[in-house]
Parts: sequence; structure tokens; C-alpha cells
Amino acid sequence: MRRPIAQWTCADIFGSEGTVADEAGFRAHVEAIAVHLNQRASLGRKEARLRVSTPWGMSQSATIYGTGIVFHSTASHGGFKLDRGRNAALNPALRIKGGWYEEDGDWARVAAGYPDLFTDREKAQADRTLRDWEPDAWEAVHDRTLSAEESFVRDRQRFECEHANDWVVISAVRSDLCPGFVETVATIGGSRDQVAKCRFLVPEGEYSAGAHGFVIDAARHQAM
Repeated sequence: MRRPIAQWTCADIFGSEGTVADEAGFRAHVEAIAVHLNQRASLGRKEARLRVSTPWGMSQSATIYGTGIVFHSTASHGGFKLDRGRNAALNPALRIKGGWYEEDGDWARVAAGYPDLFTDREKAQADRTLRDWEPDAWEAVHDRTLSAEESFVRDRQRFECEHANDWVVISAVRSDLCPGFVETVATIGGSRDQVAKCRFLVPEGEYSAGAHGFVIDAARHQAM
């Protein structure tokens, strides 16, 4: 992109990673992507075509990050394959038997174990992924406990502990019977197993699913 940012249009955009608040946020995002791309180019990753069977199908293309560390793409999914030596060298808390690390979450284990092969942006994303979804592994590597504010899973565990005996909504729909209300189905603790369910009316302006579920106030929300 050689033209000034002010002259960019939607036709110049390849993809989307979210929403920024203002022009300053957009410029900061663009700068971060530029740094990421420059760092990635300096890492010397090599593209290849390898006839390899993966857990997600036959490899259609591969990126060699380093000796014994290869990312495979297939028609449906992808992930890293670490050879025996590379996999054995990983921290046991990060290691997956067999050396296959899928691209949605497990890739973060590879980035945490071999940070020199990843950009700053990728390492930050990997750290966030492990904090949120694999807190046990993150804590074992860093030798400290994550708080609920630092991890989605730890925050969910806190929520479940605090509301283990409360009615928590598991489904909701705008009410046709009572305009201005949401009809909800709730279970104790938000369990989705075969347990007792109860329906409650919640004012539309009050209802929000939130990160882990809406907690019913039995004293105020009318049971149906």
C-alpha cells in the first residue's frame, strides 16, 4: 500500500480482525500488522508441498517454521507437526502425544515452546489463547496462578462456583405472549444435563447473556 491511509477504500481491505474505536486505533492496528509482517519475513519460513497424511486430511501445502516444525494446511483444517525430538523438547505441560497441534488452539503450545520462531504479535496471541483456554498449561509454564480477570476459563470457573445453586439461563427468546419481555429457560447452575428446568420472564432491557450466562433473580423475575 503506497497511498496514504486517508485514500484507502474498502476495496483495499483483504480481511477483518475486528473493530477499532477511532482513526488513532486504526493507525495503531495497521502499524502493528506492518511490524508483524516484517518480523515474519525475517524469520525465513519456507513454503513446501509435502505428501503427508494429517489428522485433518492430506496436506495440501506446508510451511516450514524450523527444523522439525512444520505447519500443514488441508482442505478442511490444519496444524503443526513436530518431529519426535522437537516434541520431546517441549515443556511437558505443553506437549501433546504424537506431535500434532491443531490450528485453532493447540498451535499456541508450539508458539509458547518455540517463541524464537514466531512474531511478537503471534506470541501475544498464543499467550492470550493459553491464558483463556488452557490455564493449567500456562500456569505450569509460568509457575503462577491466573486470576479470574486474566483467564476466560478461570472466570467461568469462578462464575460456576458463585452461582452453583442459582437459576442460570440456558436459552432465551423474545416473548410474543408478553411484549417487552424475554422468555428464558433456566437450570440450577446452568447445567445442560437432564435436570429440572424452569421458565422465567425477564424484561428485555435487563436481559443480557453475558460471558457465562444470565442469572435469574427468583425474587423479581416471574416464573412461567
